[in-house]
Amino acid sequence: MAAVSVPMLWGGVLPETLDFYRALGYTVTYEMTRPYTYGIVERDGFQLHFGPTPKDLSAEGAHVGCLVLVNEVEPWHAEFKAALRARYGKVPGRGAPRITRFRTGQTRFTVVDPVGNTVIYIQRDEPDPEYGGSTQLDGLARVLDNARIFRDSKNDDATAVRVLETGLRRHAAAPLVDRARALAMLAEIAAVAGEAERVDELLAEIEGLGLSETDRATVAGDLDAITAAGE
Repeated sequence: MAAVSVPMLWGGVLPETLDFYRALGYTVTYEMTRPYTYGIVERDGFQLHFGPTPKDLSAEGAHVGCLVLVNEVEPWHAEFKAALRARYGKVPGRGAPRITRFRTGQTRFTVVDPVGNTVIYIQRDEPDPEYGGSTQLDGLARVLDNARIFRDSKNDDATAVRVLETGLRRHAAAPLVDRARALAMLAEIAAVAGEAERVDELLAEIEGLGLSETDRATVAGDLDAITAAGE
């Protein structure tokens, strides 16, 4: 029989943790509270196990997680997003629990449960990222691709912001549509962080670029993502 590796995460307040995974479509197959807590959830042929949690552990300090490989990642995100909206009245994008945003073409997203455990769902055919941005691009377009990797694949918004701000300074003569897309990405990150004033500043800067109708059509999806991120 082939060996099987099963991730074990922190259980936190176990009934609440298991109920969270029920909301995501998992089935609870085991729940024990004495002499210690232990729980198991299962769906689509894989399991997550939850063991005792250190007494002083906070959701911000959990830093425990695992990867789940799936054939198509977008349907999983859509299902989880709908489930979390139904449960909480909105899609939680900050704190714990939360789910990271998703753009068409992404190959991974992250769910953080109420304990702070991180479960990353990854598409099996995900290509290796080209850190520094695709070599097929140059200038600000390459900066945008590099920021996308940090934002969407690594959940590192802070680095994405630094990459974008540096790129905008270095490539001041870049095509207006690339500048607009970079500013829109910054605005999306600010919207996720709840920085409404910063979002307004960046949108005003985009408006001041004087984009053509063709350019506006090109960045329409980027602008829509700002609204979605602030929901």
